[in-house]
Amino acid sequence: MIHSSDDDAAVAVAGARAAADVVRTLYGRRLHRIDKGDGDFATAADVEAEKTILGVIRAARPDDAVLGEEGGQQGAAGGVRQWLVDPLCGTLNYAAGNMLVAVNVALRDGAAAVADPFGGEVFFTDGETAWVRRDGADDAPLVPSPATRLVDVNLDPPFPSAPGFRAVDLLAHPEFAGRFRPRVVSTTLALAWVAAGRRAAYVTDGGDLSGSVHFAAGIALCRAAGCVVTGIDGGPAEAGRGLVAAADTETHGLLMSMIRS
Repeated sequence: MIHSSDDDAAVAVAGARAAADVVRTLYGRRLHRIDKGDGDFATAADVEAEKTILGVIRAARPDDAVLGEEGGQQGAAGGVRQWLVDPLCGTLNYAAGNMLVAVNVALRDGAAAVADPFGGEVFFTDGETAWVRRDGADDAPLVPSPATRLVDVNLDPPFPSAPGFRAVDLLAHPEFAGRFRPRVVSTTLALAWVAAGRRAAYVTDGGDLSGSVHFAAGIALCRAAGCVVTGIDGGPAEAGRGLVAAADTETHGLLMSMIRS
């Protein structure tokens, strides 16, 4: 069966919004933690939110495969259509009573949605254009802008590119403070903010993040909005060298010059 990109975007939005309701409802409760090792963990909210997203996808796209942060692979991993699901990005924030979290739902190489459970917004794309939906308001296009000069940098380990690249070295670069102001929110909601013009850029180390449940939705938003998206070496984000997502070519070029030096 062939599905339109608009329909896929509607599925992504529905899944993200339904999971955001779960995340919001369970916020502030004493939740069971599931230890993942190396200081990482999930909460009952992560698990329930993912189940909710799976329910939406299964009802609308029963033949599609799903890769979930908590539940792993379901369906054929090599299938043509695979959804990437991160039900609660920013679990440590959430468990500490911080509302800076995101729900990420993305069809690989297609539609995607990022929900802000506490901001009442869903950022979404059909793979071609990108929009934000606010409760009680018309959908508005996402328009990147470097005007804020705010750059989010992911400082969470691991750091696979060290010592060649370390995010803390970028923040300490003498030119960085003259052009930008750093932010560290520890959630990929920051990628949606780049697409929306609320951040000038986002930088993180890592491998191929385009196929990551954490990053796929945010990358799709940024690309559809017209941001410059590459690896930390300036090559394709799919090449396995982290991520630099910038509002425009000038911002991207400035950050790349600092990273290379």
